[in-house]
Amino acid sequence: MSNSKTILANAKSTILSESNAIASLANYLDEDFAQAVNCIYKGRGRVVITGIGKSAIIASKIVATLNSTGTPAIFMHAADAIHGDLGTIQKDDVVICISKSGNTPEIKMLVPLIKLGDNPLIAMTGNPDSYLGKKADYILNTYVEKEACPHNLAPTTSTTAQLVLGDALAICLLDQRGFSSKDFAKYHPGGTLGKKMYLRVSDIINSNQKPVVSPETDVKNVIVEISEKMLGVTAVLENEKLVGIVTDGDIRRMLNKYDNINGLKAKDIMTPNPKTITTDVLAIKALKEMRARGISQLLAVNENSYEGVVHLHNLINEGIL
Repeated sequence: MSNSKTILANAKSTILSESNAIASLANYLDEDFAQAVNCIYKGRGRVVITGIGKSAIIASKIVATLNSTGTPAIFMHAADAIHGDLGTIQKDDVVICISKSGNTPEIKMLVPLIKLGDNPLIAMTGNPDSYLGKKADYILNTYVEKEACPHNLAPTTSTTAQLVLGDALAICLLDQRGFSSKDFAKYHPGGTLGKKMYLRVSDIINSNQKPVVSPETDVKNVIVEISEKMLGVTAVLENEKLVGIVTDGDIRRMLNKYDNINGLKAKDIMTPNPKTITTDVLAIKALKEMRARGISQLLAVNENSYEGVVHLHNLINEGIL
C-alpha cells in the first residue's frame, strides 16, 4: 500500500472508530444524566469542572461552551486544586469531575475534599464502578470500548466522548433556560451571529459617503458622483425627495443605447421609485433584500428621507455574508 493510501486508511479508521463510539454513547444515557441537568439548572451557583491531563483540556472546552450558552462555569485543574485552588469551589456550586478511569491518584485525593464541602458532584467517567463513580451523586457515562490509538493508549476516542457528552449537557441546559439566538448574540457581540442579531443599516451607512444628484444633473457629473463616492450608485433627489436611482448598470445601458450622450441628464437614465430599506432594520435583512433582487446596494431611508447607501461590500466586511 502506498504512503498516501496508508495515511488515508488510518485517517478513515480513526474517524469511523470514533464516530461509532460516539453513537454508542446514546445507549448509556439514563436518569442520572437528566438529574444532573436538573441539578445544574436549579443550582444557584456556578458549574466548576475539573480534571487532569487530556480530561482537563476537555473540561476547559466544556466550560467555554456552558458560559457561551447561559450556564456560568469555571475550570479548576485537579492537580492545582489539591495545592491551593480548592477555594475555587463556592458554597452553591456544582462540581463536574472528568476522568476516564475514575481512579487516578489526583482524583482519589480530590473527591473527598469536594464531598466535605457538600457540593453536588457529577462524575463524567468511562468507568461507573470506579472510585469517582461510586462517590459521585450523578454519573455521566462516557465508556468507550477502545481508543482510536492503535496501541489503545493515547486518549483519543475517550476524550471525544467526553467532549460530546459535554455538548449534550450544554444543549440540554440551553433548552431548559429557553436560551435563544438573541441571548447567544448577547454573549457573542463580536461574532458573526452577534452582528446578524444587532447590527443595523444605520450602523453601516455612516461609514459610506452619501452620493446624490438632482434630476437635472448632466450625465457627466452623474458619472463623476458615482465614481467619487465609490458605491456604484447615486440617489436622485428633487426638493429633498427621493425620486430615482442611477447605478453603474444604468450608465452601461446608456452608453449602449446612445451614440451621443451630450444633453442627457440624470432624469433620462435613472430608475424611478427605487427600492429602499429603512435605517432601523437589521443589516441581515438588507442582505436578504439584495439577494432576492439580485442587486448589490440599497438606498437607506428614514421616514422617507434619504440617509445613505448600504452596499454588499459593507456586509462582507462586517462578516455577515
